[in-house]
Amino acid sequence: MTSRAKFIHFGLSVVILAIVCLFNTTRVRGQEAAVAPPSADAKATSDAEFIAAADEVLGKMSEITGLKLRTPLKKSLRSREEIRAYVIKQMNEEKTLAERYAGARSAEALGLIPKGFDLDAFMVNVLTEQVEGLYDPKTREFYIADWSPLSEQRMVMAHELTHALEDQHFQIEAWLKAARPNEDAELARDAVLEGSAMVAMIDYLMLGTGRSLKDLPEFDPSMLIGDLGSTATLQEAPPFIKDALIFPYLGGLTFSAAILKDRGWSGLPGLFEKPPVSTQQILHPAFYRSDRIPQSVTLPPLEKLLGSGWTKLDENVLGEFGWKEVLKQFLDGTRAKSLAASWDGDKYVLYEEKQSKRLMLVTRLHLDSEEHATRFSGQYSEVLEKKYSDRSNLFRRPNFFSFDGTDGGVFLYCFGVECVTMEGTTRKVFDGFTKAIEWPMAPQPTQRLEPAAPAKTAMIFGFTENNAAAGDVVLSPNFLQSQGFLFRAAHSEKRQIVRLLRSLPKAQQVFETFGD
Repeated sequence: MTSRAKFIHFGLSVVILAIVCLFNTTRVRGQEAAVAPPSADAKATSDAEFIAAADEVLGKMSEITGLKLRTPLKKSLRSREEIRAYVIKQMNEEKTLAERYAGARSAEALGLIPKGFDLDAFMVNVLTEQVEGLYDPKTREFYIADWSPLSEQRMVMAHELTHALEDQHFQIEAWLKAARPNEDAELARDAVLEGSAMVAMIDYLMLGTGRSLKDLPEFDPSMLIGDLGSTATLQEAPPFIKDALIFPYLGGLTFSAAILKDRGWSGLPGLFEKPPVSTQQILHPAFYRSDRIPQSVTLPPLEKLLGSGWTKLDENVLGEFGWKEVLKQFLDGTRAKSLAASWDGDKYVLYEEKQSKRLMLVTRLHLDSEEHATRFSGQYSEVLEKKYSDRSNLFRRPNFFSFDGTDGGVFLYCFGVECVTMEGTTRKVFDGFTKAIEWPMAPQPTQRLEPAAPAKTAMIFGFTENNAAAGDVVLSPNFLQSQGFLFRAAHSEKRQIVRLLRSLPKAQQVFETFGD
């Protein structure tokens, strides 16, 4: 489920110009620079001027990063039409039409893009609009837009020529591909490339000041980006597309600055020798330092359960960044960020019915604790209700939720530290899936609670000084028992809470009716 053409290492103008504006060291026209034509009195950059400037900047970037130029570098000016043709060529070489179709359908099934959204056409347009320059590791050539003034080209050169130097030392295309098929790990490596080039560009901007990025106080790089909708194509972009385009640059900048802060550029080779394994490590550099590795998650084959009328389109890892984006479509950003932070591994798979093109999405998520799995169960049921406005036959039990949508049943089930979802299927297929992963059968709608048990179970939310993860108080059964809750088994299913804890005066008690 990728949203950008891989291995097109280009200067995203909206990011680079924002950096320039922030540090106020060069004169720029603002975010419209990528799309506005040069002014009538602007002097076009000649080939000789371009090559001289590129050689000068290349020498400075070699000094900054400590990476020596090993072989001469090809350089050329390109028109917008030539860059557009290059983007299309790279997209076709990187993935087949079937693979790009599968990625777009996965993004659609996850709620990241609208149904029927033409992702291919959009990406071609947005990259053509935003590309000011790029480095191609296949041909080892540096291109830059011929419509930009030389003063702005230097900033793009600083970024892209860092990629060229890194490629000569670390073979960046093979290094990126080594993370496959895990797209989350590949995105993490992409963030190292773009982030380290952003750090190098900022150091280039600060030449002559006696300082570099590591000398500056920490700041939130999201402040660099104002209204991304200020460019024509990005005005129509789904929020996920904007975030996916920007993440390698700004997320990578934060990560690279944090890792390089102590050792400076001498620490760069270590990032390539020991790359981050997940976007979680990019989002939380301390996890990279402590070698926190996500759990390996597997999904069983479902072809026999589904029958010959279905085909598997896609299977991959969302990662913390991907789950945060999924959650942000239906929850506010703060809740989405907090909930995604408990990610500890995942896998998703997408099947398509051959004739109807109906989709079935399966996800399996490993959380970092049972408490967070319970919290995910409660909040993701809210996500599913918002995602499917047309639903019927809702059924709830602790850690289980299901209903019927227009394209099939929707199921959410959490057990231990894991949660699974299935969308667009039947109860029979869902039960076969849970059996295949060796989970207990989920509660059935025909089951009833014991007569002695009351008809209500509590979901308790609130704020507490000791709740570091989020605003939810998530209580385990052992803790509840120690505080005076009584439990009774109901038909060998999970225990039901039958008496509410009275010692939480700050908690807001939200009740949902179960059973009869």
